Formats: sequence, C-alpha cells, structure tokens
Amino acid sequence: MSASKVLPLKTIYAHGTVGLPMAVYGYPLAIWIPAQYSGGLGLELATVGLILMLARLTDVITDPLIGELSDRWRTSIGRRKPWLVIGTPVMLLGVYKLFIPQGEVGVLYFLIWLTVFFLGSTMIMLPHRAWGAEMSNDYHQRSRVTAAREFYYLAGLLIAATVPMVVEITADGGESVMGVLSNLGRDAAGVFTGDIMNKVPTDRAALTGPVLAALAWALIGLLPLAAVICFFLVKEPPVSSVQKQVPIKEGILHLLKNGPMLRVLMIVLLVHFGESFRNAVSLFFIRDIVGVPTIGAAYFFYFAAGLAAIPFWLAMGRRFGKHRAFMATLITVAAVSALNLSLVSGDYLPFFLLFIVKGFCFGGLHFLPIAMLADVVDVDSARTGGKRAGTYFAIFGFTEKIAIAFGTGFSLILVGMLGFDPAQGVAGSSELGVTSLRLVYCLGPVVFYGLAMKLIWNYPLTPSRHARLRDRLARREARLLEKQAGEVR
Repeated sequence: MSASKVLPLKTIYAHGTVGLPMAVYGYPLAIWIPAQYSGGLGLELATVGLILMLARLTDVITDPLIGELSDRWRTSIGRRKPWLVIGTPVMLLGVYKLFIPQGEVGVLYFLIWLTVFFLGSTMIMLPHRAWGAEMSNDYHQRSRVTAAREFYYLAGLLIAATVPMVVEITADGGESVMGVLSNLGRDAAGVFTGDIMNKVPTDRAALTGPVLAALAWALIGLLPLAAVICFFLVKEPPVSSVQKQVPIKEGILHLLKNGPMLRVLMIVLLVHFGESFRNAVSLFFIRDIVGVPTIGAAYFFYFAAGLAAIPFWLAMGRRFGKHRAFMATLITVAAVSALNLSLVSGDYLPFFLLFIVKGFCFGGLHFLPIAMLADVVDVDSARTGGKRAGTYFAIFGFTEKIAIAFGTGFSLILVGMLGFDPAQGVAGSSELGVTSLRLVYCLGPVVFYGLAMKLIWNYPLTPSRHARLRDRLARREARLLEKQAGEVR
C-alpha cells in the first residue's frame, strides 16, 4: 500500500474497526467502574481515585517501551500487527477480572487487574494509532483515517450506552430484552419527560454490577472480531528502504525540540484532564443531582449525536484547519458545562438538550487532536529522516492517559473527601459534598479548556505549512532513492 495513493474506503473502515471495542471499554472505565468499586463493592471513593492514578503510572514504562518496540520490531507480518495478536488476550483477561470481579475484592485486586487491563489496551491502541498515521501522508486523508476510527469509536459508545439501558429497564423482571430493543426509540425518548421512571428499579445504584458484566461480555465478543478484520483486511505500508533508524537518545532530543509536538501534548494534557475531571462524577451528577432515571438512555442520545456530527467536524477541519475546528468544540463544550450549573432535580429536558449539544462535539473533541498529531510526526521525519509514529503516539497516549488518570483521581478524591457518598446519593451526603459535585462537573472543564485555548489559537502547523513540509519530505526521499539506485548500478 503506497502512502501517497488515495486510500480505498474499504481499507480505511477495516482499519477503524478496532476503535469499536476500544470505545466499549472506555465508557465503563470512566462512568461505571468508579461507581461499582466505591458504591457497589464498598471501597472509599477517594481510594478508588487513588488506585486509578497508581495503575496508570505503570504507563510511564509500558507506553514508551511499546511505542519504541513497535517502531523497531520487523516481522514478516509487519511492525504493528503483532501487537493486535498479543494485546487482545491480555486485555480480555483484564476486562473479565475487572468487570466481573470474583471472590474477595479489595484494593490489591482492583490495582492488579486494572493494571493488566491498561497494559492490554496499550498494546492494542498505541501501535494501531501509529499504523493509522502511516497509512497516508496527506493532511486531509489522515483526517479521514482518524474520522473512520472515530466513527467506530462512537458506534462502540452507542453499544456501550445501549447495554446499560437494556439492563436498567429489564432489571427485577421488567420488560424483556427483545421488548426493550424493539421499543428502543420509545423507551429512550421517555427520559425527556421521566415517563421511563416506572420501568427502572428504585435502587439504581445496585445496577452497576449487572451493567459491567453485560459490557464485559460485549467486549469479549467484539474485540477478537475487530482484531481479525483489521489484521487480515489491512496491509501495513512498507518501510522505506531509505528510512533512517534514529537512536533513542537522539530521538528524545529531537522530540523535545519539536515545538508543535510539545504544544499538542500540552493541549491534550489540559483538555483530557478537564474532560476526565468532569467524567469521573458524571454518573453521580446525572443520577443524583438531575435525577435522570436511566444513565444508559442519557448516553445513548449523547453518542448518537456525536456519531451524526463526524461529517460536520471533518468539513470544519478541511475548511478552517484542524486546530480551529478543535477550538470551536472546546468553546461549545465549555459553554454547555457552565449552563449545567443552573440545573436542579427533574430538569430532564434542559439537561438532555445540553447533553446532546455536548455529544455533538464529542467526535471533534477526540479525533481532531489525533489527526493533528499525525501531521506533527512529519516534522520529526523532516528533521531525523526516520518514521517514528509509534514513539510519538506512545508519548501522546501516555500524556492522554496520565491526564485522564489524574483528572479522574483528583476529581473522585476531592468530591469524596468533601463529603459526597456515592452509595447514599444527595440525601446521605454533606451539603459541601453535593456542592463540590456540582462545581467539579460544571466548572472543571471550563477552567482547563480555557487554558488550552491559548495554545490552540496560534497553532503553527496549518494546512498550507503542512503541504510545504510534505513536499520537502517527498523531494528528499526521491533524492535518496536516486542516490541508492546509482550506488547499486
């Protein structure tokens, strides 16, 4: 597959399939796992937050190691494909143990299986992202590759939202699974008015265990299927015969001098910290502050809006540049977050209207920075002569994960220490705890997005500058190939 040719849609979408199961795990990790291990299994909320941070610190070692290995490891099937084969069983083991805990569950159990789970996801996600960045050199085609992965990611999130909704409605002998699926639109729409309340058990906090078990089985079915499709239907682009192997120490020095890369990392750090700071308490805000009867239906609408909006954000990135389109998403989501501060229990319709607007921005919020990073890798290639997408996506992924881990951890620790009890809800929590929950959910993203916007405003790698950079790289490779051919003769 030539990186300079237009990529067939079949190839783009076969590659993106891995995004679907990776989304199904991301949603419960952010929303359901903290609620289950704190409210359902009895760990302190602040302890859960601390463990989430500690488990993520293992990425300090695993992310750079896997990124570097995937750049250098040459096999008969490629550099990136072997990691799909290795990572899939590791991640599925972690999913089973973490989502369906067995025996005595304490701090050590949570820490060990969370670490295994993170390791498996890293083995899959980092090489897969690097593989996507190498499929094309074109600025806009890279957006298409990333958007296709995001399409599957959002489809996976829709599945991840539908599963809890079905579990919630069918609990305690309620409507059958087939009945829920056949009336999905009607039941989901019922949350706007609260009509669905009579179908949902009063003790909604007790549903976190069954929801996670159902999501685990969905993942166990979807991940191997996606891995097989991507492995057999997508070829890795060949490694150029003139590609330079960059020593690790020299590569690190070049990375530290790569201005656009450092800027993207700071942007990602701030944005994902703000997102996870809010996401960690989303279930509590939606369930206990607004009183939305089914969390699954809330996220069903949210991710459906995100899926529908992908063409819009692609067009925005093409028309105005990826960084400006990204800024538009941040401004919109920050405004929505601030408006949530005025909501009280029973405000179903205002909440859902705001939630859908935020969902519309979800795709742009996640795929635009990844597409920006793929262009940043070209800056490194121009300076070093190597192709180190794996290393760059490892650093990007590590930054993203640390931001998510610390955003989640600090949020849960803060709200827990100030008196919010997830097992008791608003009635059993202190007034300060409830107020902190409101402020973290509504104003946390506003603060961190605001800091990121200044870095995005004058982002240097515009479409025109990237085109000049690609021309420079193409001319250099042509010269090296010509020189190599002359030496052979």
